[in-house]
Amino acid sequence: MDAKDYRAEAALFFCKATNANYRSLSFRRFARASEAIRFAVEELVPRALASCSLEVDQQHFFGREIRSLYDSPDYPLRRRPAKFYMRRV
Repeated sequence: MDAKDYRAEAALFFCKATNANYRSLSFRRFARASEAIRFAVEELVPRALASCSLEVDQQHFFGREIRSLYDSPDYPLRRRPAKFYMRRV
């Protein structure tokens, strides 16, 4: 993904654990792909990130690919320090 794609509209699909046995599919639309990437990495638990699918301009990115986009030098937003989101389970 190049820098201009981070500004494109994005759709994020992810599984959210509701209890030990059930998982529900959630969908969220974002005005910018960078916001969807930040939400997936910083707000979801790591297990949920593994189940994520991000669609940007007919391109699809999954789990680790989303994390790579967040870690990329092209990522335009300020990153939250890892200590704030890495401990969640």
